[in-house]
Amino acid sequence: MKREWDSGAYDRLSDPQFGWGLKVLQKLKALPLSSPGNAHFLDAGCGTGRVTAELLKAFPQSQVTAVDASANMVDEAGKRLAAFGQRVKLAQVDLLELSGENSFDVVLSTAVFHWIHDHDKLFQVLFRALRPGGILLAQCGGGPNLARIHGRAEQLMKLPEFTPYFKDWKRFWEYPGAEITAERLQRAGFLDVSTGLEPAPTQLPDEATFRSFTSTVNMHPYVKRLPPDLQDSFIDALAQEAAKDHPPFTLDYWRLNMYGRRE
Repeated sequence: MKREWDSGAYDRLSDPQFGWGLKVLQKLKALPLSSPGNAHFLDAGCGTGRVTAELLKAFPQSQVTAVDASANMVDEAGKRLAAFGQRVKLAQVDLLELSGENSFDVVLSTAVFHWIHDHDKLFQVLFRALRPGGILLAQCGGGPNLARIHGRAEQLMKLPEFTPYFKDWKRFWEYPGAEITAERLQRAGFLDVSTGLEPAPTQLPDEATFRSFTSTVNMHPYVKRLPPDLQDSFIDALAQEAAKDHPPFTLDYWRLNMYGRRE
């Protein structure tokens, strides 16, 4: 499902995603690259460019193509990345519609693939985009990611005041496990495949941050279904339940890590 983001709010609130992205970047820096001095990277789902900027700093001779399906995200990233000049190219692109073959030495992606349903097609597209010897290093939500808050949202959707707005509701995320992801990567042609799930519980500091974060980041598709006069009520109910958790306002994130290499 394609959707736009409030990129300014996301940029302010996305410290958890940024932190996970930096850990993936650290893994990348430890990997042997075929052309480390002048590698061409694809940042597959760059968001507002926070991780992209760190990637450009970490590989100062590299070129980066940064793409995102959201026009708002690309605009926000353009502001942050302007200082890197010709080293970075930005484009609004749906990853399933990515064109070009044998173009990149590395595909890097964090906190993006779970918004795409068709992972078989996604991995085929990214495999073709890599040069021989190129690598895919990515992380997204997987397994039981956010099961608690999604379960609470599903219960709210059954209430009379909310039900009319979710009649044709379809799951908007894909949180696969490590085993099926490995199989999909291998079917696409990747070698030396490695996948794994890790817990990443994230406590938000207070109710106000929880409300802003959930309405902007992970509950946004639910909220957008509702008329303005019901949106706060939906988030209110989620916040009330989250306040009872131990520790309070903790999101049960799980991260799916993946690696593969083109022969």
